[in-house]
Amino acid sequence: MFKNLFSAALLASLLFIAGGCKDDPSQYMKTVSGKAGEVIVVIDKESWQGDVGNALRQTLAEPYPQLPQSEPAFNLINITKNAFGDLFKVHRNIIYARIEPSVADTGVFVRRDVWAQPQIVIELAAQNGEQAARLIEKNSQPIFNAIDQIEKERIANSTRRYEEPSIRSVVTEKFGGSPYFPKGYSIKKVTEDFVWVASESTYTNLGILIFTMPYDGVQFPSLDEIIEKQNQILQKNVPGMFPNSYMTTSTAIPPTMTPYKYKDKDYVEIRGLWEVANDYMGGPFVEHVLYAQDSGKLLVIEGFVYAPRYRKRNYVRQVESIVYSFEWAKDQTQ
Repeated sequence: MFKNLFSAALLASLLFIAGGCKDDPSQYMKTVSGKAGEVIVVIDKESWQGDVGNALRQTLAEPYPQLPQSEPAFNLINITKNAFGDLFKVHRNIIYARIEPSVADTGVFVRRDVWAQPQIVIELAAQNGEQAARLIEKNSQPIFNAIDQIEKERIANSTRRYEEPSIRSVVTEKFGGSPYFPKGYSIKKVTEDFVWVASESTYTNLGILIFTMPYDGVQFPSLDEIIEKQNQILQKNVPGMFPNSYMTTSTAIPPTMTPYKYKDKDYVEIRGLWEVANDYMGGPFVEHVLYAQDSGKLLVIEGFVYAPRYRKRNYVRQVESIVYSFEWAKDQTQ
């Protein structure tokens, strides 16, 4: 039974503790395999092609938000239970469907690092297909968030491991805090209230923009007000290749704004498309807008992607993870 496998993994951890071993048990686990954005779904073909599979696809394979070309949020790969051997057990993201009349504890159960690390395994336990589909629909957002969050964590952890600390020092001095930047990024521009950090190659350009904008301290500005002020700052600081060309927010697909709270920080997330006025460059962006430590200002941390030859989803997740890694200086030392 699947639960027995989880019990065995838990027992192994307990044995390390009981035995007084000073080593971290996780160091003996394999590293996860699979590509970013992939999810293995262990389920029989009939269920996969029926209501259960449809519910999973609606939860995880809907279009990723605010991309110039449609891409699924995750790529789902169906594996039957008979084929679910050691090769697939070390995959990064796994959904294991246990649909049997004998199932007693029904529900959706999320576990970390069962067969590898950093891994997420989501068990779907139901007595029949109809019940399983309802469970997925009821828990669609937690299922999506669990996989999305660990994908970001993997990138963020890699960023911290291979960080270029000199960039963080410059940004922190300007704004009182900074994201973490991996090696390969470098500072492209610094002014009194604007920093541009980029990772550029022949066919891709991943950028992080950090800047402040005025705030009256009374009412948080609307999306239109933020975009209007942001476009003024972009026009001034991010020129294009040709005269009178500059970065601005595209109106081809209206940007969206969503309030969030993460690590005790209240902020809004804005997603949309950027473009270069009087040129043909463009791509997706994601940004966080939060209260700056200095009164009367808002801090904006924007990640943008230019990758005309490639799909954009995984690149967006990369810059988004950098944006998410922002910490105030006082938090960096704790």
